Parts: sequence; structure tokens; C-alpha cells
Amino acid sequence: MATTDKADLSRITILRGQRSGQPCIRDLRVTVWDVLDMLASGMTEDEILGDYAYLEKADFPAVYAYASQAGGSASRVETPV
Repeated sequence: MATTDKADLSRITILRGQRSGQPCIRDLRVTVWDVLDMLASGMTEDEILGDYAYLEKADFPAVYAYASQAGGSASRVETPV
């Protein structure tokens, strides 16, 4: 899969006791889900980088790849038509 091939998944860390063991970016207290929530709310990658200066552009492909893998193992959610 192209997304995971280009992503450095070592950027995603899971530490017991940090953010309840959720997947975080580079041992920071920002989770994969935090970033996805910001993107879903309409923020751009550049806006997120402006608000969280310690994040790096290379973190985004890792977030997408991790979410893709995690989502692939979850059951599909039906959306109303």
C-alpha cells in the first residue's frame, strides 16, 4: 500500500501511562486521533503545524498510515444515506 510504504511508522509511539496508551506522535502527548480530529474539523496540515510547532511535516504520512492500518482491522461503520 502506497501510504504505508512512504510513512515512517516509528514516528508513532505507544507508551503505557501516556494518553491512556493511545498512539502518539514521537513520544509527544499528541495522539494520532487528535491530529485526525483537527483535520476532520477543517484544519490544514499547515494550520496544525502553526499551532503545534513541535510537530513535523513528516508526522502526517505516519498518522495517515497508522490510521489506515488501524481502520483496516476495525469493523466498517455504516453511514446513513
